[in-house]
Amino acid sequence: MFQDFTKQFGTSMEPFKDLVNVQTKMLEELTRQQMECTKSCIEATIQQTREMQKCQNATDLMELQQAYAKELEETLRSVGEQNLKALQDARSAIDKITQSSFESFNPK
Repeated sequence: MFQDFTKQFGTSMEPFKDLVNVQTKMLEELTRQQMECTKSCIEATIQQTREMQKCQNATDLMELQQAYAKELEETLRSVGEQNLKALQDARSAIDKITQSSFESFNPK
């Protein structure tokens, strides 16, 4: 009897385990994306600092700053889109798990 209960409990916990796995994968992906974003921003800042030394006048400096700002904007926009995709993928997976769980309670 105890084994039956343990088996039934383990089976009923599967959707929760699946939800935790989805959330874990999503958080890992978001963390990876944020680390790549941070790395890109740091590299762009270092490159911009190196290029500043080559500026001869205010126009050169202004163009350098504009290029730097544009590069950061593109990086942040790209990461934002990737973050949204990761969240949407996780939501879709959670919706499937939830729907499947509710269908198992609905006799046909």
